[in-house]
Amino acid sequence: MAPIWANRAASAEAAITKRHLRRLWQLPGTQLGVVAWPPSRRDRWFGTWHYWWQAHLLDNLVDAQVRDPQPERIVTIKRQIRSHRLRNNMSWVNDYYDDMAWLALALQRAGRLAGVEKPGALKKLCEQFVNAWVPEDGGGIPWRKQDQFFNAPANGPAGIFLARYDDRLRRAQQMADWIDETLIDPQTHLVFDGIKGGSLVRAQYTYCQGVVIGLETELAARTSDDEHAQRVHRLVAAVDKEMAPGGVIKGAGGGDGGLFNGILARYLALVVTTLPEKSPEDTTAKETARNIVIKSAQSAWDYRQTVDGLPLFGPFWDRNAELPKPGGKEAQFVGGAVNASEIPERDLSVQLSGWMLMEAAHAITVHDTEEDTTA
Repeated sequence: MAPIWANRAASAEAAITKRHLRRLWQLPGTQLGVVAWPPSRRDRWFGTWHYWWQAHLLDNLVDAQVRDPQPERIVTIKRQIRSHRLRNNMSWVNDYYDDMAWLALALQRAGRLAGVEKPGALKKLCEQFVNAWVPEDGGGIPWRKQDQFFNAPANGPAGIFLARYDDRLRRAQQMADWIDETLIDPQTHLVFDGIKGGSLVRAQYTYCQGVVIGLETELAARTSDDEHAQRVHRLVAAVDKEMAPGGVIKGAGGGDGGLFNGILARYLALVVTTLPEKSPEDTTAKETARNIVIKSAQSAWDYRQTVDGLPLFGPFWDRNAELPKPGGKEAQFVGGAVNASEIPERDLSVQLSGWMLMEAAHAITVHDTEEDTTA
C-alpha cells in the first residue's frame, strides 16, 4: 500500500504548490501559502496570511521531504521559513503561544529531518514557552500573552516541542500532568479545550485530542514512566469511540477548524510510528490509531474533487467535497480565531489537512513495511 499513499501525498502536495504557493510581495527568494483558492486580490498580496496555517504548511513540506527527498524542496522549505519571519515583521514571535508552538515544532522538524536548521529561532521560541509557565495562576501556559485562558492547543504542541528540544523533558512532563489533572473529561476521557478563571471551557475539539496524544506519545518514548503510555491508550480509545464515527475523523468546517482533523491524524500516526510496544495495550492503541488514519485517508480521497488532475479535499472526510468559487464570504479573523469561508474548501487550512492526512497514511504504511522486513 505504501506506493498508493506516496502517490496520493505527492498529488496533495502538487495541488497546494500549484494553487497556493506564491512569492511574498513578489520578492525573489520568498514563498508563503495564499490563504484561499480561488484567491481575492488581498489574499494574493498576503494582506491576510494566518501565522499558524503557514507553520503547518512548513510541517507538511518537511513530511514531503521525508517521503521523497528532493534538493528543490529544501529550497522551498528555506523560502517558507525566511518568508514567515519577513511577513511576521522580521520576528519569530507573536502574541499567541499556540501559534508559536506550531512554528517551533515545524522549525525543529525542518532541522532534524531536512537539515534546514534555525537554532536561534528555536532558542527564542523555547524561552517563550518556558517563561509563560504560570502554575500560580492556574496554568499551564496561556493561550496568548496577557490572557488567563489556559488551553490544550497551547500546552499540547508546546509540550511536544519541549519534549523534543534541548533537554526540556521535565517541563514537558509537567505540562502533560497539568493537562491530565485539569482538562480530561471524566465521562468520555476526551480533552476539554481549556480553563479560564477556574472554570472549564468544555468544548472538545479533534486537535486538542491530537496534541495531547502527541505529547503523551513523545513522553512514553522518552521516559521510563508507564503512565504516559496508559494515557495514550485511554485517549486513543476515546477518540475511536467519540470522534471517529465509522472510523473517519470528524470534520470541523473551514477556517482554523480546517486544520483540526489533520492535526489529529498527524499525531495518531505518531502513535503508530513512535509509541514503544511493551504491552498488549500498546499494540491495541497502535492498531486503533492505524485504522482511524487509513480509513480517514481512504474516505477523504474517495470524496475529493479533482481540478486539473489534482485533488481538492473537503473539510468533512465522509462526504463529497464542494468546488469553491471566486467571491462569497471569505474567512475572517475574529476574536483571535479565523472563521470559515462560505465554501470551506476554499481555505488553505482545509487543503493542508487533506495533505497532512495523506502524509500520515504514507508514514504509517512505510513504518508497517519496515516492521515487516525486520520481523
